[in-house]
Amino acid sequence: MEQGTNIIELKHITKTYKDGFSAVSDFNLEVKKGEFVTFLGPSGCGKTTTLRMIAGFDLPTEGEILLNGEPITALPPNERPINTVFQRYALFPHMNIYENIAFGLRQKKTPKSIIVKKVKKVLELVDLEGFEKRSIDTLSGGQQQRVAIARAVVNEPQILLLDEPLGALDLKMRKEMQLELKEMHKELGITFIYVTHDQEEALTMSDKIVVMAEGKMQQIGTPEDIYNEPANAFVADFIGDSNIFNGIMTGKLKARFCGGEFVCVDDVETGTHITAVVRPEDVVLTSPEKGKIRGIVTSVIFKGMHYEITVESGKNEIVAQSVNCAIVGEHVGVNVEPDNIHIMIAEDHTNIFAAEINKNNELAYNGTVLNVPLTNIIKGSREEDGVLFDASGSEIDLKKIRIKISIRPQDIEMTDEQEDGLVKGYISNLIYKGDHYSYVIHTDLEQDFVVDDEYLWNMDDQVGLLMPVEKMIFTVKK
Repeated sequence: MEQGTNIIELKHITKTYKDGFSAVSDFNLEVKKGEFVTFLGPSGCGKTTTLRMIAGFDLPTEGEILLNGEPITALPPNERPINTVFQRYALFPHMNIYENIAFGLRQKKTPKSIIVKKVKKVLELVDLEGFEKRSIDTLSGGQQQRVAIARAVVNEPQILLLDEPLGALDLKMRKEMQLELKEMHKELGITFIYVTHDQEEALTMSDKIVVMAEGKMQQIGTPEDIYNEPANAFVADFIGDSNIFNGIMTGKLKARFCGGEFVCVDDVETGTHITAVVRPEDVVLTSPEKGKIRGIVTSVIFKGMHYEITVESGKNEIVAQSVNCAIVGEHVGVNVEPDNIHIMIAEDHTNIFAAEINKNNELAYNGTVLNVPLTNIIKGSREEDGVLFDASGSEIDLKKIRIKISIRPQDIEMTDEQEDGLVKGYISNLIYKGDHYSYVIHTDLEQDFVVDDEYLWNMDDQVGLLMPVEKMIFTVKK
């Protein structure tokens, strides 16, 4: 197989469980031979499920997986030229290092002379020569991880899958193993597909990063592309630290956010509502009169290599990283160079969901009657004795009517009294947008709602959603 051709292809992969929950939705990916590809995202985003489908441990509900152009969707794990290294290394405690590494080869009835040769080679690769007879329980976490990798690569797989393999190690050991894994990948020349929620791991090791959230791919690209050109607010917030602001284009290469007008390099049509992303290291603090905007320093935290300085300007908070200290209460100016402002067209987070028409011909949602007459929603209709007629006088078959409700994120209010809400759920994601927080609420109905709130709630908080009927827009579909 030639370098640069696809070794694995995922086409419209979906994984839905019996309870209706979709862990992965319409996922498409091409991985080239020899690439180091990382699935990056928060817990529950579908990255491990995707890895397990590539390995064959899980079968997709829909879609197809190709290996070297041939379908392997239904192929069992032991018939795929793919090995997996898990966070829990699953080493055999009653076997020494040599026996652990040789186990797979012995299962294949490989001649002893070849086993000795191959085990010796991988022991050199993972820097454990001379450790052959050591017991597993005498090894450090990093050494056990090396044995797990050696056991996987000794079988010479075409693809090595790694599911958060550094998660059990301390910070110093993780950083060392990141570099060692990158070096192993270079020496072996095989394809690595790696799963992590750690941004630094992904940025350090990968040729290509796949950012995932809620079972869907958010962006795919090189570490530099992902960091410097995030596709949306989620990616900007998840990869590194970001200031994320709502704004508007005020002219050619000019954007207004945080109350100031900034020159930028993204040519977006004047009047477009935008999201501006500025990395903290690109925020320049100066004297008040020299800043595009002005603010007051509210926090200074020493981070070793730099100070993290928070500036409050109106309702906006701006985080800067600087080698120079600042004083809390100090008035400062804020500037950003044009090429350090990343402009994205604002995402429309309007919540859309289906209403119900109950047996009494009342409009409801989640069992709650909304007290909106259907005649107010279905144009030209009239009601007589509980029966709805159209403009021509014909009875309307309500079983064939579908009514969609839409409501803006800023028109929904969260309450910790769950039973008071039209629907209840928990906070599954949050992003700070400069003057407010944008929350994703995963509800009991498996519907995600986006809610804007100026107050900080915590991840996983259980909340009810208050949705005023007067803020809802109703759309009729037949």
